[in-house]
Amino acid sequence: MVKRLISANTSEIMAMSREELLQSIHASDGRVVLSENIVTRETIVAEVTNAEIAKSFGSDLILLNTLDDLEPKIFGLDLQEKTVIERLHHLVGAPIGVNLEPIDLDAEMTEEALKIGNGRQANAEAFKRIETDKYDFVCLTGNPATGVSNTQIISAIKLAKEHYSGIIIAGKMHSSGVNEPVVTLEDVKHFLVAGADIILVPAVGTVPGFDEDQMKAIVKEVHAQGALVLSAMGTSQESSEPEMVRDIAIKNKICGVDMHHIGDSGYGGLAPVENIFALSKAIRGQRHAVSRMARSINR
Repeated sequence: MVKRLISANTSEIMAMSREELLQSIHASDGRVVLSENIVTRETIVAEVTNAEIAKSFGSDLILLNTLDDLEPKIFGLDLQEKTVIERLHHLVGAPIGVNLEPIDLDAEMTEEALKIGNGRQANAEAFKRIETDKYDFVCLTGNPATGVSNTQIISAIKLAKEHYSGIIIAGKMHSSGVNEPVVTLEDVKHFLVAGADIILVPAVGTVPGFDEDQMKAIVKEVHAQGALVLSAMGTSQESSEPEMVRDIAIKNKICGVDMHHIGDSGYGGLAPVENIFALSKAIRGQRHAVSRMARSINR
């Protein structure tokens, strides 16, 4: 059996297979932090990536947003000799994933659609590239106004299964500009049938009308199917006071989620570092929070 993620060393984590990493997250009993960051913005620390900053304040997994892996550019990262994933694995010693967006050109929009590059979209070429580069996971979700629909997420999961062998996270954390419910139990069931490993849902307290009862129903269904749940704080509330972040985290832990996402709204495309630590400490206490911060990646 694998060691739980919150107690594992870098050498153990990086040696895990896809299935072992999922089991390691499950064994951590709702105490795993996933931090999302915008890779192209100048960070709050000169010549240091957002991934390094997030890891140093307690993040267990790193999700790269706005990365076009067909033409990769990351602030603070020299990519002349190695791929993004090779460099970041070396620097942070943690599983690394990337957002790919399932754009629905036929979706009814509530705002003007924002166009994004082909390398950021959930298409066969992008999936083949992240397979070649060996990303640990992909997150099929939508940024604001990009027009990602739940119907298109289902199609993207199926396409990902054809071209990508890593962990698949799927779901929306906000509307993405589309006139539809952010998530329903039926959507989740379709995601699971299509092959998602982890279901992303908005954290309770982040989108209007999505409450504890709905979250508990989703968690129950996902766990019954052997998958995991990631609650996402992606509505800029990740840059609120630490007390707000802690409150949201505990509400969602009570509902039974396995992982806690904290978004990229903050100076330099990263949640305020004190809020990453606040989330970490709230869901697992000082002992494990400090352990994740202090544990050398050379172990």
